[in-house]
Amino acid sequence: MAEEFTERKRWLFLGLPFTFTKYIIKENMITIDSGLLRKVENDCYMYKVQDVELVISLAERIVGLGTVVCYTGDTTHPQLVLSHIKNAKVIKNYILEASEQARMKRRTLNTLDIGAGAEDMDGPD
Repeated sequence: MAEEFTERKRWLFLGLPFTFTKYIIKENMITIDSGLLRKVENDCYMYKVQDVELVISLAERIVGLGTVVCYTGDTTHPQLVLSHIKNAKVIKNYILEASEQARMKRRTLNTLDIGAGAEDMDGPD
C-alpha cells in the first residue's frame, strides 16, 4: 500500500490549480503545505485520523472535484479539510484504509472522553 497522492487545491472556476495549497497524502502522514509569502506546513499522522467525510457540492460535481474532511485527534487541526481536489473519492478511501492500518501497526485504539474524572473512579463513599 505504498501509494502517495499529491493534489493541489483548485478554483471552482474550471477546476484550475491556481492556489498555493498542496496536499500530500502518504501511507503514514497527511501534509498540508499552504501559502506564498508566508509558508505554513501542517502534518497529521495517519493513525490520528478517526473519521473521513466526502463532500461534493453541485459546483464541484460540474468540474469533477470534491472536498475530503478528516476528523482527527490532532491538537492543531481537529478537522483537516482537503478542499476542491481531484480524485476525492479515491483519496477518501485511501485515507480510511491507511488510517486503519496505521492504528493496527501502532496498536492504537480509538478512545472517547466520556467525562469521567478521577473523582468518579473512587467509587461510592
